[in-house]
Amino acid sequence: MRKLTVLMSLVMVFALLLAGCGAPPPSAAPAEAAPAEAAAEAPAAEAPAAEAAATEAPAEEAAAEAPAADAASGTVIKVASQTPLSGPQSSLGTAIKNGAQLALEQYGGKIGDFTVELAPFDDQATPDIGVANAKQIVGDPSILCVDGHLNSGVMIPSSEEYHNAGLAAVSPANTNPTVTDRGYPEVNRIVGRDDVQGVVGAQYAFNELGLKSVYIIHDKTSYGQGVAEFFRTEAGNLGMDVLGFEGTEEQSNFDSIITPIIAANPDMVYFGGIYSQGGVLLRQMREKGLNVPFMGADGLDSSEFVNLAGDAAVDVIFTTTSVPASAFPRAAELQVQYEERFGEQFQSYAAYGYDAMYICLEGIARAVETAGGMPTRAEVATEVRATTDFDGITGMKTFNDIGDLTVAQYVVLRVTSADAEKWGENEVVQVLDIPAPTK
Repeated sequence: MRKLTVLMSLVMVFALLLAGCGAPPPSAAPAEAAPAEAAAEAPAAEAPAAEAAATEAPAEEAAAEAPAADAASGTVIKVASQTPLSGPQSSLGTAIKNGAQLALEQYGGKIGDFTVELAPFDDQATPDIGVANAKQIVGDPSILCVDGHLNSGVMIPSSEEYHNAGLAAVSPANTNPTVTDRGYPEVNRIVGRDDVQGVVGAQYAFNELGLKSVYIIHDKTSYGQGVAEFFRTEAGNLGMDVLGFEGTEEQSNFDSIITPIIAANPDMVYFGGIYSQGGVLLRQMREKGLNVPFMGADGLDSSEFVNLAGDAAVDVIFTTTSVPASAFPRAAELQVQYEERFGEQFQSYAAYGYDAMYICLEGIARAVETAGGMPTRAEVATEVRATTDFDGITGMKTFNDIGDLTVAQYVVLRVTSADAEKWGENEVVQVLDIPAPTK
């Protein structure tokens, strides 16, 4: 089991003024699988849009012909998901989609007289494909909410389409401040922000690890570069010497990146990006004798990281906005059900995909009740944004006026094993409850 050591806590205590609506205990028997789940499996992370031929792919369990007819007659409501379902980042993207599917099944797959279906799209962690998918999503009038994305760089342009169509979206993973800072009434997230996460990482490196210099690498995406910039700013404020700040899209051979790091001789290396790139970078750093501490953010939060980095992954420190399942009693139970349902290892973002789906479903249900039938997208978006004291699998959630959580959790973790099956046993060394930034 994971050792929990709370080194500091910035806790905001607030009154629960409304009776919260939340997910039922995950021990509830799953309903029959929702009709026609369409999963697209295609190539990968931040790849060119040319490979976007099929963005909404074959159904996993049934053909979509009958549900399409039902949707046309107004008896079907859909919730779309958009995540990478193929390629290097599919571990987390599939976990989010599966978490959404499990939530829908446990909800019962019905809202009033409407059948509710999941419509999954593969954004391939690529902005152009995400936007192309978003255009398809907003073009389907039966879709009333979106559970996604994984990558901020995909969410930001895709959500322009959702906003223009008045379509509610609940992000289970996007941390770049721009996601909500635009003030779009349709766009919400149930995780924290990188302008806090980057600060948490820098403060831990300086105050707890006593490190005085850092070399920063990022992946040039909105997420990776964004969190790295916030880390750099806070590191400088604290008096850390930032010896380098470099972006790279390289995925396999990091010689040209590692050589100047060795020459700079930093106390640590900070990486802003995703596990599929960071794991390979770390392994090659160790092979070249660069053994300084390695730190990253929530993009490393996948068991695939240790598969790529091997023994080098042990003792890596990373921050995350995705609190481990072991921290929540119901999430631990959900983990068992998830692995039984899908036959694959649970990733922490599955619980966030689950909660994001539930918030969509509760918002739609309230809008259906108010409308006395099929609601408009605007009515659903209003109800989703009004989410208050949602007692989810991953804790209590209330949206503020721009769609951020009023209080979000940030966690510092230490990787304890090179065995991917033990990823869930990583050591929690710090848990922080921090209010959303205010301007």
